[in-house]
Amino acid sequence: MNEEWARGRILVMPRAGLPAHVFASILKEHDGKARKIGQSNLYVVALPEYTEEGVHTRLEHHPHLKFAELDRVVIPALIPNDPVYINEWHPPKIGAPSAWNITQGNGIAIAILDSGVDNSHPDLASRIVPGWNLYDNNSDTSDVVGHGTSVAGTAAAISNNSIGVAGVAGQSRIMPLQATDTMGYGYYSTISQGITFAADHGARIVNASFVGITSSPSVQSAAQYMKDKGGLVTTSAGNTFGNENFAITTTMIPVSATDINDVKTNFSSYGDFVALAAPGDGIWTTRWGGGNYWSVSGTSFASPITAGVIALMMAANPQLSSNDIENLLFATAVDLGTPGRDPYYGYGRVDAAAAVHAALNFIPEADTESPSVSILDPLDGATVTGLVPVDIEVMDNIGLDRAELWVNNSNVAVDTSPPFAFSWDSSGTANGKTDLVVRVFDTANNTTSSRVQVTVDNPVQQPFVDTAPPVVEIINPIAGNVSGNVAISISASDNSGAAGITLSIYIDNVLKATGNGSTLGMNWNTRSKGTKLGTHTIQAIAKDAAGNTRATHVSVNVVK
Repeated sequence: MNEEWARGRILVMPRAGLPAHVFASILKEHDGKARKIGQSNLYVVALPEYTEEGVHTRLEHHPHLKFAELDRVVIPALIPNDPVYINEWHPPKIGAPSAWNITQGNGIAIAILDSGVDNSHPDLASRIVPGWNLYDNNSDTSDVVGHGTSVAGTAAAISNNSIGVAGVAGQSRIMPLQATDTMGYGYYSTISQGITFAADHGARIVNASFVGITSSPSVQSAAQYMKDKGGLVTTSAGNTFGNENFAITTTMIPVSATDINDVKTNFSSYGDFVALAAPGDGIWTTRWGGGNYWSVSGTSFASPITAGVIALMMAANPQLSSNDIENLLFATAVDLGTPGRDPYYGYGRVDAAAAVHAALNFIPEADTESPSVSILDPLDGATVTGLVPVDIEVMDNIGLDRAELWVNNSNVAVDTSPPFAFSWDSSGTANGKTDLVVRVFDTANNTTSSRVQVTVDNPVQQPFVDTAPPVVEIINPIAGNVSGNVAISISASDNSGAAGITLSIYIDNVLKATGNGSTLGMNWNTRSKGTKLGTHTIQAIAKDAAGNTRATHVSVNVVK
């Protein structure tokens, strides 16, 4: 794979409140066409090929976009071993048999966001529920390289069926989400779409065994969307043999790999971003094609082991929130290395027995603590004009649900996609002192607000004063001799349109006809009693809605 990112597309997230036509205009400047990802506020933007890098550079700091990023390639974290039988050492190491006495993950769907899953494998087939192919945008979730089948078996290969292996959550369901090309490479866009799809279709856990996805704001946003719906996302730390500066995240659980001796494997990446450790060396699992099994290594398998433990916890106590699950998972981990969280093991090696027992016995306390919020920009007392970026800082002890922007007691925007940020069109607000209030709500519906007062100073458009009279002309007759019945017709036009015009026809200063619109006509019988031979004056007068008038006339000579 020579490309670092997908050609001809980027990912963007507009600020809440940004008018749709303004967003479209921003993209149109670059020939961009946006496609929304699920019910989130994230968009994949198609661009002319090979323009994506330049467009990204121009948009990544745009004041009315939360972010713009290249659709980078991500790789799976697999190190395959010889396909020889190795006893499953990892279930007893993490205390899974004790946890299985309580639950085996019944009723929980784990989304395997990967290369697809072999839906004919006897240790997986009956647990598979419909998923989606994010790469080809169809329902074919067949495995294209084999990685996803092994990941799925690690998390949830069927237990107690007298064949093969037992996944950590052997009674959970498997939702296959195919996110890679035929070489096994995924993209930020397909990963983000997959997480969003899982959240919208009933999965409680997403396992994404790809390297470095915590550094993507798009993936972070999708993972927060999943978390807000009560789910969690596990991901692999990577197999780079070294320290990585991937972004620290609270939206995903990055997992490093340990061996049978509870020591970090030499291949496992590490760094401050690591949240947990789990077995990832010599993991016996399902193999793609033919219903076989093999031994594999990599943080790709430490991650689904953790996902399986989470499924057990959720099944043991369905009332727990995603934050409850995460906190208990971290608190019950076996602390390895330096006491407390460290770059090699995070909070420690996952302990299924302790985690499930803790989940089973945990009674959630009512969250009564309100979140905190500050409006960072605009500042109190600032003067604003046009489209105004509104930046805020929000914190909560549990989790945030939404942020609302209120202008003079009117709700103008709602943001449900962290990081929260708004764009406010001040042109719809009268000039002068204006109150901006941001209200934030946590997942327990506790709320708080922050207020600033700004001065709106948009250019005032002077009211249009119409001083231009209509244009009027006499179409018929023309100057000269007339006799018998004469068809008089006049027409007019005006800058305010025909509907506002009143037309009048006078003969020798006597009103003969009147009407509204751009044309008026009448018949004049020159043989009628009282019409003398000789010169007569026909006058046309037009008046517009503003009262401006204009007249014209023609002289004719009535003959026998």
